[in-house]
This record gives sequence, C-alpha cells and structure tokens, in this order.
Amino acid sequence: MQVAKKLIYDHLSSKYPRQEIESISKLIFEKVLGLSRLQVYLNQHETISPANLAQITEIVNRLIQFEPIQYILGETEFYGLPLKVSAAVLIPRPETEELVDWIINNNPPLSPTILDVGTGSGCIPIALSKKLPGASVDGWDISSEALMIARENAEINQVKVDFIYADVLSQSYPVQPQKYDIIVSNPPYVTLSERLSMLKNVLDYEPPIALFVPDNDPLIFYRAIADIAINQLKPGGKLYFEINEQFGNETADLLSLKGFKNIILRKDINGKERMLKADWNNQATIPICR
Repeated sequence: MQVAKKLIYDHLSSKYPRQEIESISKLIFEKVLGLSRLQVYLNQHETISPANLAQITEIVNRLIQFEPIQYILGETEFYGLPLKVSAAVLIPRPETEELVDWIINNNPPLSPTILDVGTGSGCIPIALSKKLPGASVDGWDISSEALMIARENAEINQVKVDFIYADVLSQSYPVQPQKYDIIVSNPPYVTLSERLSMLKNVLDYEPPIALFVPDNDPLIFYRAIADIAINQLKPGGKLYFEINEQFGNETADLLSLKGFKNIILRKDINGKERMLKADWNNQATIPICR
C-alpha cells in the first residue's frame, strides 16, 4: 500500500494540490482495491498485487495528462447518487447540486411534472425523480451518446425518466401534450473568450457542445429555452436555470421581457450568482421574441 501511495504522490505532486491528491487517492483505492479510506489506513502495510499496481500506474499516467479522474474511472457521484460518466457528458458540478437542492426544497412532493433541457448525464432529472416521489420527469439532449449514458444512470438509480432527443436551437424537439410544473436547465453558457482562463482538464476533455456559446450571443440557449417554457409550462409553473455569473441581470431581464414573474437570482456557496428561478403566471399567449 505504501508503494502505491508514494507512486501517486511522487507523480502528481508537481501538478495537483496535496488535498486534491488525497481525494484522488481515495477514489483510486476505492475503485482498484475496493477499500474505503479507513480500510486503506488499517491495511497500509499490506502488499498490493502487481496487477493492481499496474492498474494504478495507468491511472496516474492519465492523470499526469490532466484527464479528469471521473472520466478515467468512468463514474462519479451527484447528490449522493452514483452516476456513470464519459467524455460525452459534462462532469456534474457542486453548483448543479445546489440548483437541484433549491428545486427540491422549493417544491412540495406533489407528483410534479418536470422537464430538464440539456440533460447530459441525467444527473438533474435522476436526482429530482429520486427525491420527489411520484414526479413525472423528462430529459432532453442533442447528444445521442449523452442520452445513452443518462438512460444507464436512470437504470442504475432505479428511477423512470424519459430521455428524448432534442435540438432546442433548431426547434427540433417534441412538443409535449402535457404541460410541466417545472422546467430546469443547465445549458451551455461559457463564452468562447472565457476559454483562455479555463483549466486544461476541462478544455481538453469535456464536451465543447455542452460548454460554449458565442461571445456575441451568450444567452442564446436561455432565449430558446424560455420560449419553450412559455409553451410548455403550466400557469404558475417554474423555470430554473444554472447561469453564467457574468450575465445574471441580463438573463433576468430576458425572462422579464418574455413575461416571466417573481424572478430570483440566487448565489451559490461561493457567493456567485449562479442560479435563477422565474414563475410563469401568464394565462394568455405571449409573442415570442427571438
């Protein structure tokens, strides 16, 4: 065990902070050896087999190239739930857990109908389906690979979510006969100019289609999804967004102009405006402005 610990630290110490190396080591030992942190401590003088050491070495070599540990292991956790991930989907972030938590605490468990637009790994609709019993949940995405992973994740977590192909920018999506109580989305919102300040592990490995928007139209997805919400939300329904902290007021203004009410910007645990909620109270149809 000590040999493996030294191997991990020696190879990663120049590229990762010590605390992150400790977290990575925990994940590696759980995956390769099936041991918890306590078990690793209690068995630290045990010898690791050559096969397991070779597997750990391969993982470390990929980490040196800044490949995310979640992609290497093929799994992560979101809101306490296990998820499969691959380079076809974004790695779920803590901010998205905060958005899910807001939705759960803001809505009584009254069997709501929910739509997640741009579902990726399915983390949002799966967590909502798990925590809001009786909910009827759909998830849309443009990526067939992402939809396959989302369906696997729903099966792993034993929830029913209907995952459907949709391209919201080209209006190629199913117009549902039922209306939704809640529509939620964590759409692409990183401007291309922000690439310069992004880390290599994101730029080189996570799917650009799920990340980036043009500098000259950073709210392109919010506009399209708001238009969908106008037609697909019940009166009194709620629209939730994860947002780019730079465009909180602009996103709120966009929704206000389209007729949404009671718009709330919410800060994440780091004090950044990263979430938004709006109510759809209009009974009459509002002209869609693109």
